[in-house]
Amino acid sequence: MRKAFAALLLLLVAVAPDSESTDPFLAGRLAMVKDQIQDRGISDSRVLSALRVVPRHLFVPPEYRSQAYADHPLPIGEGQTISQPYIIAFMTEILRLQPTDRVLEVGTGSGYQAAVAAKLAAEVYTIEIFGSLAANSARTLSSLGFRNVHARQGDGYYGWEEKAPFDAIIVTCAGGHLPPPLLRQLKNGGRMVMPVGGPFMTQNLVYVEKDRRGSLTQRNVLPVAFVRLLGH
Repeated sequence: MRKAFAALLLLLVAVAPDSESTDPFLAGRLAMVKDQIQDRGISDSRVLSALRVVPRHLFVPPEYRSQAYADHPLPIGEGQTISQPYIIAFMTEILRLQPTDRVLEVGTGSGYQAAVAAKLAAEVYTIEIFGSLAANSARTLSSLGFRNVHARQGDGYYGWEEKAPFDAIIVTCAGGHLPPPLLRQLKNGGRMVMPVGGPFMTQNLVYVEKDRRGSLTQRNVLPVAFVRLLGH
């Protein structure tokens, strides 16, 4: 009986799928989450889980895939970048996304931040000003089965009024101020995060809350360096 069980166990091991062979980037992704994100204080288990499963390497140009899980931004075309993994984790965690939330993202870029948010929220609406990036990110998100991400090309400064209000808003490019249209489209009780700072000025990641009566509070939470918010 023991010999038969041992033989069966060996057979199961032999035919079981090898995660490393089916996803050669898995080890790098898990190391990214542990060494760059958890070790810097990100602790939300749902955020960490999303970062472990979303294949970041598929959101960067092929020539940069070997660096997809490195601790820095990467070019994605049109002078834009995919943000450093830690920054994406930080912005996602601070928003405390819930399974019922509707999220607006301004600056789709590669689509990676939208994919991470889509693992945590009910619906993500994302806007990209560059047509080529909007098309590429939409194709990537669709190919990976993200049916709860709704993307369009446009000027994100003005938000997506017909889909408002939003429980959370993520802005992934830096402006000189918080856009009034976005603040109006934030639901009472909602949260928003955006890098703020003018050209040649220090940028700060600003966290905004709108209370149940519609009053706004904001605070600087992290010095950052983002590409500029274009349009408007």
